Amino acid sequence: MVDDDVCPCGSGGTYSACCGYFHSGLAIAETAEQLMRSRYAAYVKQEVGYLKATLWPPYQKSFNEIGTLLRAKDSRWLGLEIIGTYKGQSTDKEGSVEFVARSVVNGVADEQREQSLFKKKAGRWFYVRAVIR
Repeated sequence: MVDDDVCPCGSGGTYSACCGYFHSGLAIAETAEQLMRSRYAAYVKQEVGYLKATLWPPYQKSFNEIGTLLRAKDSRWLGLEIIGTYKGQSTDKEGSVEFVARSVVNGVADEQREQSLFKKKAGRWFYVRAVIR
C-alpha cells in the first residue's frame, strides 16, 4: 500500500505511513488518541470494515455498515481537531478523547463535537461510546 497523500487524521504524516497501517491491519493503535485519529481517517477513506472492527465488540453486531458508508460518502471531510485526552495511553485500560470533526454534508457545514470513551480488551483499543456530560 502506497498512499503519499497527507493523512486525514491531522498527524502531518502520509496516509501510508500513518493510519493506512492501522486500516490495512499491519499495526494496531497503541493509544486511544491513535485509535480516534485512525477512526476519523477511516470515515474519510470509507474504511467501514475498520470502523466496525474497532467498535466495542458487543456493539459490532448492530453496526450499520450501509448507513455508515453513506455518511462517509456523502461528506466532504474538513479536518479533525483533538481538544484533549484523558488517560488512554499504552499502559491504560480505558481513556477518553475529546475532539471536533468538521465536514460538509449536502452543502451544510457540520461540526461533531464529542468526548469519546475508549476501552482496551486483549491488548487492543476499541471505541465504546460518546460520554454524556
